[in-house]
Amino acid sequence: MSKTVTLRLNDKNYNLFKLYAERDHRTLSNFIETSALRFIENELYCDDIEMEEIKNDGKLNESLKKGHEDFLARRGSFVE
Repeated sequence: MSKTVTLRLNDKNYNLFKLYAERDHRTLSNFIETSALRFIENELYCDDIEMEEIKNDGKLNESLKKGHEDFLARRGSFVE
């Protein structure tokens, strides 16, 4: 079910968002929603190049393996 969200923008940002929405032939609401989702996706996931760097970083992988083992053994505490 869709939800309505009120967003306050200053004139400069409103005009900028509106301009880019119009260039994409989308509503302002759709532009803002899509942009926010793209931002979240970019923050949560890495691209193929970054994943290769992670896979090839031996020191990082050892640290991740140790952290996983500690988690499974319930050692340590989580920091948010």
